[in-house]
Amino acid sequence: MPRQHIVHEKESIRLFKSDFLEFFTHISPITVTIIWLPVIVFFFYRAFQTTQPLWIIPIAVVIGLFIWTLTEYTLHRFVFHYHPKGEFGKRIVFLFHGIHHTQPKDKTRLVMPPVVSIPMAALFYGLFYLVVTVLLKAPGWLNPLFASFMLGYLAYDLIHYATHHFPMRAGIGKYLTQYHLKHHYKTPDARFGVSSPLWDKVFRTMPADD
Repeated sequence: MPRQHIVHEKESIRLFKSDFLEFFTHISPITVTIIWLPVIVFFFYRAFQTTQPLWIIPIAVVIGLFIWTLTEYTLHRFVFHYHPKGEFGKRIVFLFHGIHHTQPKDKTRLVMPPVVSIPMAALFYGLFYLVVTVLLKAPGWLNPLFASFMLGYLAYDLIHYATHHFPMRAGIGKYLTQYHLKHHYKTPDARFGVSSPLWDKVFRTMPADD
């Protein structure tokens, strides 16, 4: 993503003339938690009801979180930081992520709005179902894998918000905050991991000074 002018005003940049459309571009992390935490609990409940043997569940949790970290990196690097040539494509990328780089301190545009996250979650559930249940013939793994994948997503959203607005002064919180803010203010085309720097190390998008 080309370097953009960073706006520090507290008032959000307006994206749409329509008040109806503009409303859906703003979201609180509390709302995200209220929406997705019950979904995660539901799929974990189904996992404990339908998965046998139960030792599958902790393994599935590790795998699901691992898959999320790769998904997070891939979306951030190749979708949110895609470089379109046409004006329409540039507008779409700006609406999805460019606005965040232009106004990184905007509290209502730090987590993914449900109008985007709900269809994406449905799409990923379909992919999990296709791969796990249809192709691998392992339906018992579906619920714990998807529950942990969504847990990873919720953690990512909350971590992302925290890196911009919570005073994390020690430990992993401090490291992730510094890591992500370097992405914004120093290397917008590197450091794509938010909840983990793992894939930046694997794909060599972590600059040498880290």
